[in-house]
Amino acid sequence: MTCTWILKVLMVIINSAILIAGGITAIIGFLIETKGKTVLELLKNNNEIFSDFAPWFNATYSLIAIGAVLAFMGFLGCCGAYCEDKCMLMIYFIIIFAVFVAEVLAAVLLLLHQSKAEVLLNNIRTQVAKNIKENYGKNNIITKPWNETMDLMKCCGYNNYTDFEDSPHVNNTSLYPPSCCSETNECFRKKAESEKVTGCFDALVKWVQNNSSLLGGIAVCIIAIEVVAMIVSLILYRG
Repeated sequence: MTCTWILKVLMVIINSAILIAGGITAIIGFLIETKGKTVLELLKNNNEIFSDFAPWFNATYSLIAIGAVLAFMGFLGCCGAYCEDKCMLMIYFIIIFAVFVAEVLAAVLLLLHQSKAEVLLNNIRTQVAKNIKENYGKNNIITKPWNETMDLMKCCGYNNYTDFEDSPHVNNTSLYPPSCCSETNECFRKKAESEKVTGCFDALVKWVQNNSSLLGGIAVCIIAIEVVAMIVSLILYRG
């Protein structure tokens, strides 16, 4: 009896946290989607930029859906454990099992289609570089986010300083973004070439590699929590 009570308390605590996390995720997605409509209206005048950025804003619907599923799952687990409702516990188990299977399938597909993923990344690399070259310094919707990203990650462009060659900003000022040159506000081509500041994509890959153990640990913890949640829900269901 004491063991069952402890399991119920753990289920309530863990799933309350999942419920709150799901709600926050859905709210963030909703806010991004709401704000994104204004940006998309501005981008509609440029069909090429609009086609490049629209999928990113549309991805917020996935964020809202994931948050809603997490919130619903947390609600089922919390109420099912607290009220000892077998129907809720079984639905909770089915949802977690489905999520677990989806994660395993996604990992397998990623390993099987690694070459296609590399081709996709190369295509993205080309398109982003083209977008920077055509709009950096001309369109503030493109320029400002890139400046903030480069300042945050201490990187230069998507690939490197060559992304900015022949861009409106360089053609008008002969200057490259300050992030492409360390310890200077005036960044000319020779300085950017000699500095060889890492591109933002490579900087992100390097960050992932440096924190691979941490990210792997988080992934293992998530899987472990899912497995434990499935086991506990079945124990409470049978009890």
